[in-house]
Amino acid sequence: MNVVLDAAQLVSRIQAWGQELAFSQIGVAGVDLSAAEPGLLAWLSAGCHGDMAYMAAHGLKRARPTELVPGTLSVITARMDYLPRATPEGWQSIEFERLDRPQEAVISMYARGRDYHKVLRNRLQTLSERIAATIGPFGHRVFTDSAPVLEVELASRSGIGWRGKHTLALHREAGSMFFLGEICVDLALPPTEATSEHCGNCTACIDVCPTQAITGAQRVDARRCISYLTIEHAGAIPLELRPLMGNRIYGCDDCQLICPWNKFAQRSPLPDFDERAGLSGAALVELFSWSEAEFLRRTEGNAIRRIGHERWLRNIAVALGNALRARHDERALRALQARADHPSKLVREHVAWALSQTHNPLRSP
Repeated sequence: MNVVLDAAQLVSRIQAWGQELAFSQIGVAGVDLSAAEPGLLAWLSAGCHGDMAYMAAHGLKRARPTELVPGTLSVITARMDYLPRATPEGWQSIEFERLDRPQEAVISMYARGRDYHKVLRNRLQTLSERIAATIGPFGHRVFTDSAPVLEVELASRSGIGWRGKHTLALHREAGSMFFLGEICVDLALPPTEATSEHCGNCTACIDVCPTQAITGAQRVDARRCISYLTIEHAGAIPLELRPLMGNRIYGCDDCQLICPWNKFAQRSPLPDFDERAGLSGAALVELFSWSEAEFLRRTEGNAIRRIGHERWLRNIAVALGNALRARHDERALRALQARADHPSKLVREHVAWALSQTHNPLRSP
């Protein structure tokens, strides 16, 4: 049955439904993002998107929701916290300590549970259905990091968080350990209040970046970013960046781990984001031994699956090379040698590089 609500009442109702669906926050943004266009164009012109050609192909459509979804009058924004339920106190220090154990594989925290695309998309669709059940059919489209949308821009305009110097959205009561999602709607809804910035003079995220990918406040060169290199980049990892990757095999959390605001990061109430066995604290040699079938089985329903087995081996080979540079390890050597004749040229090249890093106390660092 359709219910007559004014726009403000509808937003309040949507926010309540969002809370029931485990969203941490729901906001509303307008569709005029023209102020963000010069920065987007400058970033693309500088080639900072690397080989993510789709970003250049979409161009300014990312800043124009009405071109992406004709008829859009408002964008409903959503935040969902993702720290696992069992995350201990002092988790930031615990995660940093992993980087000091070269033989341990480090996977970004967001990717240790169920694929967030699936979780958010399903719940945003359910939210859309609740709106339709109340007001009747309406035009809408759901997004979760799945289309040319300026997510952080929309998030900041709607009060979800401000853009940190690492370019991620930050919230005073939730840090940055959350996912973003949007629903473009053909409803004229009142925007929720934008949030102000609270980074101040802090440059912790810029200073800690292993590859110096954060080239300035709110500007990241993806070509140097470990998250990009291990996930989005399909080819060979630049030689000069391999030693800087350490044991990070999927993503990088350093800029978030160091951020003071993440002492307020929230744990998710959903079991979806609980860590899967084998994706936290595993040895590099163990993960490197996975066949393609085992990789697909272990990563079913997980975001890691999208990079495929070839890139998985590429990434781990680099980490094993870095571990070998730190100290001699027979297990690592044997694991690499077993992949030396891998059918993939990409894997073979990274394995060869890794074997060349064998620890030699007489060699200069």
